[in-house]
Amino acid sequence: MQLMTSSKIPFYTAITSFILAFSFLNACQPESPITIGATMSQSGSLSTQGQAAMNGYLLCQDHINEQGGLLNRQVEFLIYDDRSDIDTANSFYEQLITEDGVDLVMGPYGSTLTEAVAPVTERHRMVHVSPLAATTSIWEQGREYLFMVLPPAELFLAGLIEMAHDRGLTRVGIIQQDALFPCAAGNGAVELATQKGMEVVFMETYESVTTDFRNILRQVKDENVEVLAMAASPLDDFITVVRRMKEMDVNVKMFGTSGAVSRFQEELGSDGEYAYGLSAWEPGLPYPGIDEFVEAYSSKFNLEPSFHAAGAYGSCLIFREAIERAGSLDQDAIRTVLLNLEIQTIFGNYAVDERGYQVANDGLFIQWQNGRKVIVWPDEVAEAEPRYPTPDWNER
Repeated sequence: MQLMTSSKIPFYTAITSFILAFSFLNACQPESPITIGATMSQSGSLSTQGQAAMNGYLLCQDHINEQGGLLNRQVEFLIYDDRSDIDTANSFYEQLITEDGVDLVMGPYGSTLTEAVAPVTERHRMVHVSPLAATTSIWEQGREYLFMVLPPAELFLAGLIEMAHDRGLTRVGIIQQDALFPCAAGNGAVELATQKGMEVVFMETYESVTTDFRNILRQVKDENVEVLAMAASPLDDFITVVRRMKEMDVNVKMFGTSGAVSRFQEELGSDGEYAYGLSAWEPGLPYPGIDEFVEAYSSKFNLEPSFHAAGAYGSCLIFREAIERAGSLDQDAIRTVLLNLEIQTIFGNYAVDERGYQVANDGLFIQWQNGRKVIVWPDEVAEAEPRYPTPDWNER
């Protein structure tokens, strides 16, 4: 008994040792990852763009973690498939914030879905960096936590109008899908053409369920449209219109779309030659880190990155920079940094006004030449001169 008594550790000493040991073990445990919630259209009509954008998020996650994480913690994206559907996206953002308890959110693909989920993120006072929404009206509703990265939608067809005007063409036709972004882009093209003294001889808004554009293209042909501008979100609509133009021998001198995705040329082959497309980004631009991004993306996904991928990746980098400068996950502190931040990423320049509205990115136009995209506008970044074909489809 005496031996046991003499070897006893006093009660308070045992408790202290236990607390110290527990604290040491706890300190050695890595902190849980910072979770970033989002949806992306992995199925449905916007899946081509949405899948590329999701890849951009995931590559950004990898690179942040390889570089030591965010605020010394690893980053983990939680991304749901919104199926290109407004209600689904809205429901998932509510779930991400209230049930999944994510630390941060980033935006879905496109203006329509961004407009749908913005009330949710705004109500919860969550900073919402939108990588791929461009419609001005979204930023004219007094929202405080929404930030724009793309150039404004109203400028999406500006390059086509500028080049057509320089060529002396005057008769403009507009086809636009009945959705938020396409209508903004189409109306912007009308305004730009009118300002330059060009005549908008045809304008048609089509329902999103449209699959056959023959009636619209008959009118394009009847009106002798020289410059046909098309604003839509589904890539399939652009492809279908080109195919119908060939079938019906609709010859316009310039045809331009509000998107430039490699699948356009892959599907159409030589029929896609000379078409123009808006691109907010191309791999040949002189932005820091762009070569490394292209190489890493191509290696990870076995695909060339589109501007949708680069937009998501670049937006993620903007968000990271703002959080690091804020030094915390406090939403109001991050918001203040984003309002005053001026930065250049692989996606180009970022700066916003008091609405969170992009003021530093004007976009660019590509043309399909010999099966590849080349930048043809604006002049300061152009890789080649625009090519103007004869209107005979047999010569394409």
